[in-house]
Amino acid sequence: MFERLIGLIGEEKLKEIERKKILLIGVGGVGSYALEALIRNGFFDITIVDFDIIDLSNLNRQLMTDSTNIGKYKVDEAKKRALLINPNINIQTINEKLNKENLRNLLNQNFDYIIDACDTLDVKFALMENSIHYSYKLISSMGTAKKIDPTKLEITTLDKTNNDPIARLLRNKVRKAHINKKIYVVSSTEVPKQINMLGTANLVPSVAGLLCVSFIFNDIIKNK
Repeated sequence: MFERLIGLIGEEKLKEIERKKILLIGVGGVGSYALEALIRNGFFDITIVDFDIIDLSNLNRQLMTDSTNIGKYKVDEAKKRALLINPNINIQTINEKLNKENLRNLLNQNFDYIIDACDTLDVKFALMENSIHYSYKLISSMGTAKKIDPTKLEITTLDKTNNDPIARLLRNKVRKAHINKKIYVVSSTEVPKQINMLGTANLVPSVAGLLCVSFIFNDIIKNK
C-alpha cells in the first residue's frame, strides 16, 4: 500500500518510520485525523489513549464516528478503522483517563514521539514538564474550538503563539515551572469567536491533526 510513499521518500525512510514508537493521546477531533495520517504514512507501532465514548455531538468532526457506533468507546472504534486501513500495524489501546501519576507509567514505555491531542490542561502541561526527563519528542495541539479558518494554523513553539487561550494558560505554567526547552505546538493565530459554547467545525481540528503528524514525519525525513 505504500508504493506512492516509497516513490516520494524512499524505502529506507519508510523503514525508519515503521520503527518509530508513537503515542497518541486523544482520538477526538484532532486525534482521529492524526491517527489516520499516521497509518496512511507508514507508522506501524502506535498506542492510542482515550477514556471517552462516542456521542452524537462527535459526528461532525471525529473521523471514526458514524450513526452506528454511538455509545461505543472511541479507542475501540479508532482501532477498528485503523486495522481496516492496514491490518498489519501494531496498535495498542488504553481506555483510561490520564493523570500525572498514570502518565508517568505510560511514559516509561520509551516512545519516540508523542502527539498530545487531548483536552486536559494538566495532562498537556505534564507532557511538557516530563519532556525534560524523557527522550520523546512532543508535538502538542492547542485550542481549535471557536475557530473556522484552518489556514491560520501553524507549527510553532509555545512561546510564539498568539490568540490561543489554551496556549496562554500553558505558557504561564511553563514559565512558572522554569521549563526552558522549546515546546513545539500546533496553534492557530485566528481570533476565537466570542460565543458561549465550545462550538467546533471539523475544518480546524482535522488540519491540526494532520499538522501534528507532519511535524513527526518531516522530522524523520529530514534527519540524515
